[in-house]
Amino acid sequence: MQKSKYSLGFIASTISLLMAFAVSATPIPLYDIYRRADGLTYSDLSLTAVVYFVGAVTALLVFGRISDHLGRKPATFLVFGLEAAACILLLDVTSALPLIAGRFLLGLACGMASSSIASYVADSAPLSPAWLSAVIIGNSPMVGLTFGALTSGALVQYGPSPRTLCYLVVLVGLAVCAVLIAFSRETVRRSPGLLKSLRPVFSLPQADKRLYPVAACTFVATWALGGFFQAYAPSIAANQLGSLDTFTAALVFSSFLLPSAIGGPLTAHISPASAQRVGMIIFTLAVMAVLYSLKTSMLSVFLLMSAIAGAAQGAVVTGSIRSLLTGVSQKERAGVLSLIYATSYTGAAVPSFIAGQLSHFMTLFQLAVCYGFLALAACIIILLFARNPEPVGVPETV
Repeated sequence: MQKSKYSLGFIASTISLLMAFAVSATPIPLYDIYRRADGLTYSDLSLTAVVYFVGAVTALLVFGRISDHLGRKPATFLVFGLEAAACILLLDVTSALPLIAGRFLLGLACGMASSSIASYVADSAPLSPAWLSAVIIGNSPMVGLTFGALTSGALVQYGPSPRTLCYLVVLVGLAVCAVLIAFSRETVRRSPGLLKSLRPVFSLPQADKRLYPVAACTFVATWALGGFFQAYAPSIAANQLGSLDTFTAALVFSSFLLPSAIGGPLTAHISPASAQRVGMIIFTLAVMAVLYSLKTSMLSVFLLMSAIAGAAQGAVVTGSIRSLLTGVSQKERAGVLSLIYATSYTGAAVPSFIAGQLSHFMTLFQLAVCYGFLALAACIIILLFARNPEPVGVPETV
């Protein structure tokens, strides 16, 4: 009986992790509908990306360890509650405010899911194969976001009540996940120290501190483009590629996101610095080709080049993470990962905010060109300064 509950916990936590990210992508195919029907501006859409990333950073840094004290199941239910509240807000979007508030709640939920539900997956995973939990945790965000965007795009395009049906469907999905979690085994006993766990902890024990600025350049350049896709994918499809189809808008968003999951494994057998250099070169060239496809309104070329850019992102980010984690003890990894994800989400939020301000007097294509220059600058820095990690010295707290 205990064994069956243990297996249910692994299945339930895996489905819940995928669902958490799928819900967060549900509003994205609707963005251009909101813009055309409700008067939202490109600045408003950019702000939705900013608050999403701010919410995710806040959750990772402040609430990232609460499941160690509350338990995995209560923390998972809290994620579901935040996402359900966001969906209820999004059922009636007539202005920018409910969309921005909903996206902030979804960011909080996904940040918490990245730690709490991901830890539940690791806790309840079978001992064999040993790599299973790592693969699920590493790929669930991209797979979940892609599944959510494509499902939402299809429901909006081909189903009834396009502005509400997708949210009702994911609310049902959250309810199913909640039932599965309720019948699953808890893997953590409640313990004191909850308030102390809310204090953000950053650490950088890697001996060569020059590795972090180089890695940060890759996080900012690649995640920034992801933020651009998140904010403007439907507008790109409509204004630059000539398609008002919401499913096409979901494909535009997913074309960059999903391939990043395969980029990392492709560089598993080369050094971190080589992965950074090769990945950044391919990423930059692919971004330039994306700009060309936007200029010429070539949808097929855009989707192909976006997929290549996404795979390259996975390669370069994996190389950067490997460089920072080499020689780091298991006890120190949480602090390093917090720093990595805080840098990445901030790297997506700040350019999104700047793009929102520039959108008042720049076209969508001109904004995209700015992201191309950011990729080129990062590529030059990586080619000049990327290096492999040295042996770890004395841990240092940042």
